[in-house]
Amino acid sequence: MIPRIYIPGDSGALALGAEKVAKAIASELAERGIEAKIVRNGSRGAYFLEPMVEVATANGRVAYGPVKPSDVKSLFDGGFLTGGHHKRWLGAPDKIPFLAKQTRLTFARCGVTDPLSLESYKKHGGLSGLTNALGLPPAAIVAQVTESGLRGRGGAGFPTGIKWKTVLDTVGDRKYIVCNADEGDSGTFADRMIMEGDPFVLIEGMTIAGIATGATKGFVYVRSEYPHAVAVMNKAVEIARKAGVLGASVLGSPYAFDMEIRVGAGAYVCGEETALLDSLEGKRGVVRAKPPLPAHKGLFGKPTVINNVISLASVPVIMDKGAAFYKDFGMGRSRGTIPIQIAGNVKYAGLFEAAFGMTLGEIVDEIGGGTATGRPVKAVQVGGPLGAYFPRALFDTPFDYEAFAAKDGLIGHAGIVVFDDTADMLKQARFAMEFCAIESCGKCTPCRIGSTRGVETIDKIAAGIEPEKNLALVTDLCNTMKFGSLCALGGFTPYPVMSSITHFPDDFKPAPVRVAAE
Repeated sequence: MIPRIYIPGDSGALALGAEKVAKAIASELAERGIEAKIVRNGSRGAYFLEPMVEVATANGRVAYGPVKPSDVKSLFDGGFLTGGHHKRWLGAPDKIPFLAKQTRLTFARCGVTDPLSLESYKKHGGLSGLTNALGLPPAAIVAQVTESGLRGRGGAGFPTGIKWKTVLDTVGDRKYIVCNADEGDSGTFADRMIMEGDPFVLIEGMTIAGIATGATKGFVYVRSEYPHAVAVMNKAVEIARKAGVLGASVLGSPYAFDMEIRVGAGAYVCGEETALLDSLEGKRGVVRAKPPLPAHKGLFGKPTVINNVISLASVPVIMDKGAAFYKDFGMGRSRGTIPIQIAGNVKYAGLFEAAFGMTLGEIVDEIGGGTATGRPVKAVQVGGPLGAYFPRALFDTPFDYEAFAAKDGLIGHAGIVVFDDTADMLKQARFAMEFCAIESCGKCTPCRIGSTRGVETIDKIAAGIEPEKNLALVTDLCNTMKFGSLCALGGFTPYPVMSSITHFPDDFKPAPVRVAAE
C-alpha cells in the first residue's frame, strides 16, 4: 500500500509554514526513493499545532506537529511513515485533547478528507443529506430545517427555516440562494476553513436550499482577501457540475440548481445582506432600507435566501441525521453546534466546534488555556469588532444568543478575541468608533457622523478634557447610533464602546489618574 501523507493546504496552516514543510517532505521522499501520496487536506483547526502533518498507518492516522522543515529528515529517520515516535509526535488526531473535546457536526470532515475529492466526500457521509432531500417535497425540507432550530450563524441568529419558508411561499419567476461568505470580523475564520477544507458541504447545503425554496441559481460572495478559498470553491463547483451534483438535473432529479463564486473587494459593510446584494449586482455596496425584505425582493429584485456559510454548511447533517438529532444539541433557543473561533492573546488558538451552552470562562480558560503571555485575562471580545468586551466577572455567561443579549453582548460570528491586563480599553473603544467611521457606507447619519464624533469625543476624554461631560456625550452618541442606524454596523458599534466604559471605568479616567499596567 502506498503511504498517504496529509499536509494542510489551508491558508492558516500555509501562513505557519505548511508549504515549506510539504516541499521538504516531497524532497525527502524523492531523495530516499520512496513512493507516497501527499494529500493537501484542510486544517482541523488546532492552529497552535500547525503545520500538523498526518500519516495514514495500518492502525489509523498519526499526527505530528507543529512540524518545521528542519524536522523532516529526523521524522523519516524515526519511522514517520509507520507512525514512529518523534519529538513532534501527537498520536491519533482525534485523541488530541483540543480535538477530542469537540462535537464536530458541521466540521466533521474538515482536516480529514481531500477537499477536492468528491469520492472522499461521499465516503465520509457526503451527499446523504441531499439524497434524502430529493425524496421530499420542498415544504417538508423547510419544515425539517425549521424543526432543527438552526439559526443564522452569521451574527443575527435569525431562524433559517423562517427565511426559507418566506422564499418558498413568495411567487417569483426566478429565485436565488446567496451565501454570505464575506467573513470580515476580527478573530473569525470558520467560513474560510469550510471553504478551503470541505467545500462540497457548502455546495450540498446551497443545493438543498435551492430545492427547498424553488431557487435554481446560487451565488457565493467571498471577499478578495480569501484567494485560497476562492480557488478551492471554484474548483469544487466545476467538479460538482461534472459529477451531476449541480446543473439542469441535480443527481438525476427533476430539480435544477447551479451556482457560481463572486469575489467582493473586502468592504466590511458588504457583510450586511442588502449591501452584499448591491455589490453582487455590480453596484457600490450600500445598505438598503427594509422593507422590502430580501426574501420578497432581493437579488435583481427576485425572492432571495441569504444565509451565512456555516448556516448552509450545517444543513446537510440535518437532512442526513434528522431535525431531532441536531436539535438535541444546545440550550434554550440556541440549538445544534457553533464553531467557536478562539484568537487573540490566547495559548491554544483555533476553531472549537461545540454545542451551545459552554460558559465563556470554560472556553477561554480551559479550551483556550488562558493568555499566551501568562498574564491575567482582562477582557474578551465576542462577536467581532462590533462585539462587547466581557470582563472576568461575566465569564459565567453561557454561549447562547439570549444569554449574551441579556448581558448586553452578542455572539455574532462566534469569534472570541482575548486580551490580557495590558490592554487599554479606552483605546479599544476609540478603535470601534474609528472602525465604524472608516467602514461606514455613509447612507445613514447616525453611523456616518456618530462614529466620527465618537472618535473626537473619546480623544477628548483621553486628553482629560471635561471627561464626565464627554463620557455622557459618548453615551448619548451610542444611544443614537444603536437605535437610529440602518444596519448593524452603526447599530452594534455601541456594544464595544459602552461595554468598555461600563466594565473598565478606570481606563476612562483623566490621564494623570490612569495607571498603566506593570
